[in-house]
Amino acid sequence: MTIEILDKAEDDFVNGSAFYESQQSGLGPCFRESLSADIESLRLHGGVHRVVYRNYHRALSKRFPFAIFYTVSGNTVFIQAVVDCRRKPAWIKEHLK
Repeated sequence: MTIEILDKAEDDFVNGSAFYESQQSGLGPCFRESLSADIESLRLHGGVHRVVYRNYHRALSKRFPFAIFYTVSGNTVFIQAVVDCRRKPAWIKEHLK
C-alpha cells in the first residue's frame, strides 16, 4: 500500500513534535521517529484497525498517547489526523470533520 499524509495530519504531526520538544530537549525527534514508524507500518497493516468514527480507522501509537486516524481507498492509506488521545472525544470528532 502507499501512504499519503494529508496537510491536517502533517500539521498535527509537527505540533505534536513541538509539544514534546518543549517538554524535554530531544523528545521531539524521538516522537517523530516513533510516529513515523507507526505510520510506516500501515503499508502492511492499513485497513486492519477498527473503524471508530464514520469511515476512519484508528491506529494507536506504540510509544506515545497518540492515535493515527486514516482512511483506505484502493491501495492507498490516507492519513487524516494524528491526534493526542488525551483530547476530549468531542474535540477529536470535530477535528476529523
